[in-house]
Amino acid sequence: MIQAQTLLKIADNSGGKFAKCLKILKKGTVPRYGAVGDTVVVSIQQLRNKNRLTAKVRRGDVLKGVIVKTRNKLRRGQGVSFCFQQNAVVLLDKQLKPVASRVLGVIPKELKTNKFSKIISLSSGTF
Repeated sequence: MIQAQTLLKIADNSGGKFAKCLKILKKGTVPRYGAVGDTVVVSIQQLRNKNRLTAKVRRGDVLKGVIVKTRNKLRRGQGVSFCFQQNAVVLLDKQLKPVASRVLGVIPKELKTNKFSKIISLSSGTF
């Protein structure tokens, strides 16, 4: 579960290392928590040392992102539950397309139903 002020790792090659969640974007009432597949507004907090000159983002930029990993357990219909080691996000532009050209690590299958199939095709595998 992700909420405002949560520090998230950036799981793509856009040049950012950490981002802070500012707001969760969901339909309905004011959402308190976000899960895998939810869209959030993030602020870039730290850049990767290796990519500082070629980074597509800058420190302090406010972008949208989709949550791809959470430390909270994720349950599936068959009774299987699993969790990840860190909370992670993939950065998106205004048209909800990925900013980066690669997604690092495995991505859960739950993103297919949320119309983020481009992120799955950019990743190394699905889980």
